Amino acid sequence: MEYKELLRHPIIGRLSLIQLISYFGTWFSQVAIFSMLVSYGADEITIALVAAMGMLPAVILAPLIGIIIDRIPFKRLMMTLLVVEIVMTLGFTLINSLDMVWILMILIFIRSSSASMLFSAEMALFPKILKGDMLKKTNEIHSIIWSLCYASGMAVGGLATHYMGFDTAFIIDALLYTLAIFILLGLNISLKQEIHTHSNYEMLKEGFIYFLSNKKIIHLIFIHALLGLTSFDALVTLLADFEYKEVIAVPLAIGWINGTRALALMIGPLFISNLVDKKNLHYFFVLQGLAIILWAFLEFNFYISLIGVFFTGIFTTTLWSYTYLLIQEEIEPQFMGRIISYNDMFFMLFNVCVALFIGYASKWGLSLQGITIVLGVGFLFASLYYYWFKRAYLD
Repeated sequence: MEYKELLRHPIIGRLSLIQLISYFGTWFSQVAIFSMLVSYGADEITIALVAAMGMLPAVILAPLIGIIIDRIPFKRLMMTLLVVEIVMTLGFTLINSLDMVWILMILIFIRSSSASMLFSAEMALFPKILKGDMLKKTNEIHSIIWSLCYASGMAVGGLATHYMGFDTAFIIDALLYTLAIFILLGLNISLKQEIHTHSNYEMLKEGFIYFLSNKKIIHLIFIHALLGLTSFDALVTLLADFEYKEVIAVPLAIGWINGTRALALMIGPLFISNLVDKKNLHYFFVLQGLAIILWAFLEFNFYISLIGVFFTGIFTTTLWSYTYLLIQEEIEPQFMGRIISYNDMFFMLFNVCVALFIGYASKWGLSLQGITIVLGVGFLFASLYYYWFKRAYLD
């Protein structure tokens, strides 16, 4: 099935439009957040902690998120989460000094909690209405939209932040979430809601036992989590601050680096999606690692580094969507929300660890080039892990 056919699906099409608007707004204001931190004189650890704060909710709230997703009807839940994101985004305009960074972290934590729950709810919904190649293509559409918004949001956000300031970027972001709510009002979804008569504690226990008893799912979740090695937000901010600010303004550097990478994230699946399968997936982990190592050796020059940045994104979208598909196909429908939340928990936990590693490694004296090489080598180990998994569970 072609992407354009799937987008004609009344549910997939409308949800994709909502994703397009809300994701664009998120990345649009992301540049403003990190540029604001740099302008207030934040150090490496503060930048890394703020980056990690956006990932923590999926880690520590995963069991609760899964229960909420399995209990509350999708449309009502999504509406509530979008409203919370609007309120938290407007709260960013209150931050006017580094002394208020703890308030910024709280606001980011709450907004990211809503975003994590919304994302998990969507990824739990898709397997209930789609199967096989349609589900695979829908995952890819979701990832391509994320990448498109990452590219355009970062690039436009960098320009807007540079010329209009932080607060304007945050207000525009809130307006975009509001538009997403109006589109959501027209969503008609007639999906049979799973009836759960157990208490929240019993559901938590039942989901946890199901998770622990499925070793194949556990390994797949860990393999997917290794894509967190591409969590470059803190690294890009440090490169912009330490290496490139004499060449280009920090907001523009952050915007163009992330925009270039996301352009590759968007077009990569068009060329390699049909080449990846369970038998050769480990080779694409190797290619991802080599691309990141190439970027490391090109970081000495901002403009040349964009070539390396581009290659880091070619394989990521397909690796992310295909490993997610492998997980979705293994989960029984009644456990979908809870296990998807556990998956997102491990993925974000790995993202947090990567963000903290970048901040502390830089603080302790490891060069940014060395940090980038370590991330690339991590994918070489990931390829070995998947190769072992394939031999043990698939062959």
